[in-house]
Amino acid sequence: MSLFKRISNLMKKTETPRPEKTIHTVVPGDFVEVSLVMYEIIGKTTNFMRNEAMLTLKDGRDIQYLYTEKREKPTFILFTEIDGRLDSYHEIPSTITLEDTTYYLEEQYSGRSGVQGSTAFPSAGEQSVWIFQSDDRKYLRIEWQDGRFMFYEGEDVLTGDIEILQGKE
Repeated sequence: MSLFKRISNLMKKTETPRPEKTIHTVVPGDFVEVSLVMYEIIGKTTNFMRNEAMLTLKDGRDIQYLYTEKREKPTFILFTEIDGRLDSYHEIPSTITLEDTTYYLEEQYSGRSGVQGSTAFPSAGEQSVWIFQSDDRKYLRIEWQDGRFMFYEGEDVLTGDIEILQGKE
């Protein structure tokens, strides 16, 4: 090897390695596997005050939603959109019965949300969320933003059942 090449190799900057993507740092265009099903992430709604995100996942023509919350023990819930209607934002009951399953209000909060990609709500704004849980550990989530309600039904997902397959370059 010539002296010039040796000197240029010494002067060359080393490339800093990219940090590995986590479920909390993925963005639309990334791919994730949830319970052995591969999804493309097409949208992300983030509530920065609560360190949580709702990922919009697409598998072919099916759309699912993965709720992630970063706490001392990470929380993951896979939701499916369901049909529902309420008359008023102010009249959300503390118990709801759907198809012989009774859901009890577990948590209610509001906060500013940010959106990326294709999500249930087209723009960022003030969002209110109600989370209900049934005795058999199923979840019902109601979201309200800009005069529109969204309803979801879901179940817990184990951390080991989630794997990031391919990151956006």
